[in-house]
Amino acid sequence: MEADTTVKKKIWAFGTKEVVYAAIGAALYAVLTWAFNVWQIPGAGNVGIRPAIVIPMFFGIAFGPIVGFITGFVGNILADMLSGYGFWIWWDLGNGLIGLIPGMFSALIYRYNETKSILLGEASVVLGSAVGMAVASLSELWVSGADMKTVIFANFIPAFLTNIVWGLVLLPILMIAYAAILKRSGR
Repeated sequence: MEADTTVKKKIWAFGTKEVVYAAIGAALYAVLTWAFNVWQIPGAGNVGIRPAIVIPMFFGIAFGPIVGFITGFVGNILADMLSGYGFWIWWDLGNGLIGLIPGMFSALIYRYNETKSILLGEASVVLGSAVGMAVASLSELWVSGADMKTVIFANFIPAFLTNIVWGLVLLPILMIAYAAILKRSGR
């Protein structure tokens, strides 16, 4: 049975199921980010090549903006702690936004394997990454005293580009797989 496109989704719901999804998402994001943190982009300020960035994006689309935000925010805190980077609230907030914004798009997505839904997911990857990494990168102006050139070229561009590459490639795969899981479970 396919989802009824006339029924409005409650994307801001946050109950027991969403707490569980957020915890699973944050744990997955933390462990996979930590595992890939060994691959840093040369010349970038602690920006890694991290395919795990798709996790908060997907969890936002599948389970709503609150789950997406918690997945990115808490997952990034845990990953940084595991990697020995310490606590960087603005980068954690930026990663939370990377999950929150796709979650806001989830109100428009009913069938995860349809072209329209995948294109909306792709648009959310670009917008979420742009907003999230802009917040994080711009914080370096006052947190570390970086100049705008450093913020743009050592922080924003490397982080934004790696995020959208992984998001644009991996999100459709996860959405199609999730659609198959929902279909098998009768939802």
